[in-house]
Amino acid sequence: MTSLALRRAGQSGRGQSLRQREARWGYIFLSPWIVGFLAFTLIPMVATLIFSFTDIKLTSSQPVRFVGLQNWQALFADERVWSSLKVTLSFAALQLPIAVVVPFLMALLLSSKRLIAPGLFRVLFFMPYTVPFVASVVIWEQMENPTSGWIDQVLGFFGVTGPNWLNDPALIYPALVLLGLWGVGGAMVVYLGGLSGIPSELYEAARIDGAGWLRQLWHITVPMMSPVFLYTLVLGIVDVLQYFLVVEIINNGTGEPGGATQFYNLFIYKELWTYSDEGMASALAWLLFLITLAITMLVFFAARRWVYYAGER
Repeated sequence: MTSLALRRAGQSGRGQSLRQREARWGYIFLSPWIVGFLAFTLIPMVATLIFSFTDIKLTSSQPVRFVGLQNWQALFADERVWSSLKVTLSFAALQLPIAVVVPFLMALLLSSKRLIAPGLFRVLFFMPYTVPFVASVVIWEQMENPTSGWIDQVLGFFGVTGPNWLNDPALIYPALVLLGLWGVGGAMVVYLGGLSGIPSELYEAARIDGAGWLRQLWHITVPMMSPVFLYTLVLGIVDVLQYFLVVEIINNGTGEPGGATQFYNLFIYKELWTYSDEGMASALAWLLFLITLAITMLVFFAARRWVYYAGER
C-alpha cells in the first residue's frame, strides 16, 4: 500500500510539474503579445481616460490641471461633435450593407463549380487587397478625377457627362463606397472559407427534395454562413466608425465638399494635432469607444435571433 501510494504521488508530482512547465512555456510564447498589448493598447487607453479629465495640451508649458468633467461637458455642447457623428453614421448606413453583401456574392460566384479557372479569379479579386492602402486611395482619386479620370472619360465616350465624384456632396459617399470595394478581397476570402465548411450533404438532401438554387441559398447557405456575416458585420462597424485616412488623403482633411466628409475621426485628429488639445481629443476618443461598444453589444444581442451555429437547436 505504501509503495502504491508513493508511485501515485510521484506520478501526480510529475504530472503537475509537466503542467507547470507547459504553462510556463505558454506564457513565454505569449509574452511578446502581452507586452505589446500592455505597451500599445491598455496603457495608452488608461492614459487617455485620465487625460480626458485634464487640460493637457501638447504645446503648453503650463502644468497639467485636473478639470473634472469640463472636457466632457464641452464635448456634449459642441455641435461639431454631433455633426461629425451624423456624417459618420450616415456613411456607415450606406457602406456597411455593401461591405457585407458584395464579398459574399463574389465568394458565391467564385465557389461555383461552373466557373472556369476559379483559382485565377480568386487571385485577381484578392490582389487589390495586397496593394498598400494609401497607394490605393491615390489611384482611385485619380480615377474619379472629373477632368482626367478614366471613369468620366469612359462615360464621355458614350456621350455621358461624367459627374464630379469627389466635389459633389450628393456623390461623395457613392465615390467613397466605390473606392472601398477595391479592397473587398480580404472579406471574400473569409466568405470562401465559410462556404467550404458547409456540409455538401445538406445541398444533396435539398436537391432530392426538389429545392432549387434560390431555396438552397436562402435555407442552407445563408443560415450556415450567419456566423461569418456576424464576424464581417462587427469588423465593418469598427472600421467604418474609425473612417479617416481616405478623406484625409483625398481632401486634405478639409471636410469638403460642404462638410460631407467631416468624419468623427477626422474631428479627433484636428483636435489633437491642429488645436493641440489632448484632453478634448481623449474625451472624443473615449466617446467613440463607448459608441462602438454600445453598437457592437446591440449587434451581438440581436445576433441571438438570426445567427445559427452548427450543433445548436
